[in-house]
Amino acid sequence: KLIDLSNGRGIHNRILKSGHLSDLMASNTTLSMYAKCGVLDDAVRFFQEMNPRDRVSYGAVISGCVQNGKSLQALDFFHNMQFSGIDPDKATMLALLPACSHLAALKYGTCAHGYSVVCGFVADTSICNAVIDMYAKCGKVKIARKVFNRMDKRDIVTWNSMIAGYGIHGLGSDSLSLFHDLRATGMKPDDITFISLLISCSHSGLVDEGKYWFNAMIQEFHIAPRVDHYICMVDLLGRAGLLDEAKTFIEKMPFTPNVYVWGALLAACKIHNNVELAEETSKRIHNLGPESSGSFVLLSNLYSWLGRWEDAASVRIMQRDQGFKKSPGCSWIDINGTLHAFTGGDCSHPQSEQIYQKLEELLVGMKKLGYQAVLAFVFQDVEDEEKEQILLRHSEKLAISFAIISLSPGQPIFVTKNLRVCGDCHNAIKYITLVTKREIMVRDTSRFHHFKDGVCNCGDFW
Repeated sequence: KLIDLSNGRGIHNRILKSGHLSDLMASNTTLSMYAKCGVLDDAVRFFQEMNPRDRVSYGAVISGCVQNGKSLQALDFFHNMQFSGIDPDKATMLALLPACSHLAALKYGTCAHGYSVVCGFVADTSICNAVIDMYAKCGKVKIARKVFNRMDKRDIVTWNSMIAGYGIHGLGSDSLSLFHDLRATGMKPDDITFISLLISCSHSGLVDEGKYWFNAMIQEFHIAPRVDHYICMVDLLGRAGLLDEAKTFIEKMPFTPNVYVWGALLAACKIHNNVELAEETSKRIHNLGPESSGSFVLLSNLYSWLGRWEDAASVRIMQRDQGFKKSPGCSWIDINGTLHAFTGGDCSHPQSEQIYQKLEELLVGMKKLGYQAVLAFVFQDVEDEEKEQILLRHSEKLAISFAIISLSPGQPIFVTKNLRVCGDCHNAIKYITLVTKREIMVRDTSRFHHFKDGVCNCGDFW
């Protein structure tokens, strides 16, 4: 619980020397310690050396994988658990469902839900909460609401999960309506409720409502805002183009804003092409000490967008010198229970030839309908023809192309991306829905985008 790896290793060593490592409870606790301290490689190595193992062992390593961002590995361990003949318990399902949520692995998530029903686990509120979150993050918000409606007992996490689920789908009005239902029950919202509500308002452009409930949280509910609430408010104002108001809001914070607060403003500057404020904000971030590559990437991309290639290169050099690396864009899709992942320009998939052939066919059809590649979204100083090819090979387009050649005609497509979907891809997917007459859903780090008949439900506001 203290994330004290040094003492944890020391105790592990004592257990080893005293010969108590054969005790399953001691082994499981040691395994859990390594996982919770974030040294997943050590946890996995320890697990593989354990003999015997029980459901607690598997639950600990699955939970550790999810907590350390290795959801696909968590599914692999779950498969091994099944093959070993050990039946999952409630704790295992609580560890597995978030892995399904993260990967948008609907087939696995649905099976986990079904197994929980058969075993009677759904009588537990925490299981249902995880199921709601899973369906919402797998694009099935209506099913999430059905699970919510059928619950006999709900706690505040239940309400927060459903409010947040509506929010990431851009259904801000539904979030607000559900929040009013929560108040009618007499249950008190907590600080997480307001984070979910503010995110919902931000993704739906409900600026006035967001401002009102931020103030009501303080004055009516007597909840002191945390830094996360301030980040939500800066994001809300920034997305709406109220950059000066967002800056003033930050400057009036009762405590020193961290890099994530300024990062929300920098992201808004990128959306609205405000270079002057972006440069000022970037300096603030660097004075505090950037904690990730995000601020470097935003500023570099903004310079590239404006054709200031030398400035963009200077920022990338600074990023490299400070030891920050940009995460490559990756998109994945679940086809009949198998996850297929793609990076930009990826040629590693066995069906790459057919994928790129389909992309070229789509491009012809899209251009007939008026599509033009937004070359400004290529942040390299190369010729226009090469820029168009770079855009065509973005990971989300590759995933969509693969889905088209893999699924039956008219079947909806659901793609997940680890970064924010770029403006050109967002525009291109609208045209792809017209060419293929399919609905396409994309989940990025910001929200869900529901594309249908050439329109996205985000209203180009994301």
